[in-house]
Amino acid sequence: MGGKRLESVLEQTRGFVHWIELIAAGVFAVLFAIGVADLILLILQSIRTGEITDPEVVIEFIDVGLLLLIIVEVYQTVLAYIEETETRRIVQLVIYVGIIAMVRKIITFRTEEYATPEDALFAAGAYVLAIFSLVALLWVCDWESDDRKPV
Repeated sequence: MGGKRLESVLEQTRGFVHWIELIAAGVFAVLFAIGVADLILLILQSIRTGEITDPEVVIEFIDVGLLLLIIVEVYQTVLAYIEETETRRIVQLVIYVGIIAMVRKIITFRTEEYATPEDALFAAGAYVLAIFSLVALLWVCDWESDDRKPV
């Protein structure tokens, strides 16, 4: 009797988590749509004001665009959970999010945001280490799924 009750509770919990995953996917889809609309408005406004040729403004567009890619990758990760995709694919999606986030940090890196040059150098080194680690991890994941790997 207790086993059937436990199975029922587990099934209800799974159903609840599935609905939360669907809601999370919807939230990320809405965030993406809002972000795209915001990026379009930023571009149109900069064209109107003539700031479109300012490199800082262009970097802001790239920053927003990369943030949108992060949202898309997180959305894809949530979908992978909903669809119960294999773990390797979910890990790859998470690594992609990390790589995009680190590229975003590197592109928008400004030394003047740090108290000392040493702080900026330390942050830059940490970013480089993080991105190389993520790329290496992605390479290992891809290599392990490759049929051509040595035996």
